[in-house]
Amino acid sequence: MKYIPWLSLGLIVLLSFVLMFSASIQESATMDELAHIPSGYGYVKYFDYRLNPEHPPLVKALAAFPLLFQNLNFPIDRSPWQSEINGQWAAGAQFLYESGNDADKIIQWSRLGPMLLTLILIIFIYIWAKELIGRWWALFPTFLFSVSPTVLAHGHYVTTDLGAALGIFIATYYFVRFLFEQSSKNLFLAGIVFGIAQSMKFSAVLLIPFFIFLMAVFYIWKTGSEWRETAPLARLKRFSIRFLRYIKNLALIFIVGYILVYLVYAAFVVNYPVEKQKADTKFILTSFADGPDLNWESCKLNSGVDLPRRARCLAEINVWLAGNKILRPMGEYMLGVLMVMQRSSGGNTGYFLGEVSAGGWWYYFPVVFLLKEPLPSLILIGLAFLLSVWNIIKRFKIKDLRLKIFDYLGLHFAEFSMISFVIFYWLYSVKSPLNIGIRHILPTLPFIYILSAGAVKKWINFDALAVFNGGDFLKKIIFAVKNLFFISLKSGLIIILIIWYLGETLVNTPHYLSYFNQIGGGIDNGYRYVTDSNYDWGQDLKRLVQWVDERNNDNDDDNDIKKIAIDYFGGGNPGYYLGDRAEYWQSAKGNPGIYGIGWFAISINNLQGALGKLHPGQKRNPEDEYQWLKKIKDPYKPDARVGKSIFIYKL
Repeated sequence: MKYIPWLSLGLIVLLSFVLMFSASIQESATMDELAHIPSGYGYVKYFDYRLNPEHPPLVKALAAFPLLFQNLNFPIDRSPWQSEINGQWAAGAQFLYESGNDADKIIQWSRLGPMLLTLILIIFIYIWAKELIGRWWALFPTFLFSVSPTVLAHGHYVTTDLGAALGIFIATYYFVRFLFEQSSKNLFLAGIVFGIAQSMKFSAVLLIPFFIFLMAVFYIWKTGSEWRETAPLARLKRFSIRFLRYIKNLALIFIVGYILVYLVYAAFVVNYPVEKQKADTKFILTSFADGPDLNWESCKLNSGVDLPRRARCLAEINVWLAGNKILRPMGEYMLGVLMVMQRSSGGNTGYFLGEVSAGGWWYYFPVVFLLKEPLPSLILIGLAFLLSVWNIIKRFKIKDLRLKIFDYLGLHFAEFSMISFVIFYWLYSVKSPLNIGIRHILPTLPFIYILSAGAVKKWINFDALAVFNGGDFLKKIIFAVKNLFFISLKSGLIIILIIWYLGETLVNTPHYLSYFNQIGGGIDNGYRYVTDSNYDWGQDLKRLVQWVDERNNDNDDDNDIKKIAIDYFGGGNPGYYLGDRAEYWQSAKGNPGIYGIGWFAISINNLQGALGKLHPGQKRNPEDEYQWLKKIKDPYKPDARVGKSIFIYKL
């Protein structure tokens, strides 16, 4: 009996893998994979970090590891590798499509690494949830995560998003574990997984203030719980020593973590020439904090230079680190952090709710979450939230508020940590103008699902734990039957929601990236609200190729497509798949029909970027607005559609 939950976990893991793998083999490279795959190969094959410093190496290196066992041609003799600075996109195009390699084979083997990380995260969700809500109930959040359309979509791409979710989750798990058992072993484990998280994605830097916050709350709880039982004269010494010990332990965790980060980066900069690393770093950070015209005197606190401008000093430090033979691994790490800071502050031009803007929207992530998270999941999360709020209102009284808080922290510190991280990370995301996809809040999903499952468990078990203390035998029977009825009713509701949730995923297989719930118009119409990696990331190019081939093989000469104009957004290469049948196109080139091309295909992301209303201050050239297409067609009524993200028009 005790092995059944683990067997169930195995089946859940297997189901998740099958769904991810089946989607993966049907899809072309997404936009970011075009840069991440060649970058990772450069790390593990040549131990050179010149490509894609904006992201840490672990996910990319793991993805590229299987490629070492293939006979591949890598364009190390061409300018993107030899002379260009971070020529990741050109190197990716050359590696995948222009060097005689089998692009699809490279892409599929590379995706096994991210899928493995996703499955490891599923297992860790079960492990932590089992400790909090029991081995059977732990299957609930594990299942929600494993078949989430968002997880299945991004879990099989060579990007850092699921790596971030895994790193942050296990780092938080081991840190909370250390707080309650502050042994050398747990400190070392907490430090190692903290370093792993930092080597997965730079958003894990947020763990530093988060862990400081958790340590402070834990110290206050421990001190408050033991205050009265400690002699007044002994309090200062006891709690001061504890305070210093906590600071020391926290510092050691960070030190252990960054030693690991140093070692990881050191391995991948071995063959990156020092002179090139320094020159690349200097060039990449040329515009950081308004340019390199500060001297070191300006970096002093009393220099009179405002704080945003003094941030330039970070870039100067980074350039110095990059040129130091010993410290340059940390220089490469710091370069990535500064690049993320710079990009996040600059935003990214995107389409959202009918509008095109580079400035971002504060309500972007809440709205996208409500549009893309399956409705049964939203119902469960909403129910859990209301139940939690009701319990707080019902149980917390002002006169014993302090004791209630201390009792809660003592019994539910792990849950408090999860709630705190969700709030902290969502506030950070809402403030960021970098609005390019729900994938950026993936690290909060495991916590949200575990917290929701815990609240639902308490709600169902409330009737089961109720005790009838008086009355005759008949009343006890009636009381028991009533409780059984309500338990069955609640359990039935949860079962219906779970079946609905699974059905949402299976019905929309394999188009997980384009999934939207019914509020968001479903999988066919979600693009009307938001695009980019929420809907169209270039995943449907192979389906376009299949569509063209089918028309050319149907024995109807009128349907033959000798050439098709394509305005494509993604990491694929139309020419690689279609040869001279593909003609690269843009709005400014006009109507392809004028040039004898009878078909036109466009990625929805590009279409919405051209047609969406401009946010005040946002500019777009009139020739880039597909005015010629609007004159001859309704852009939103294509003659054909492949996958979900490419519209096709017969001209």
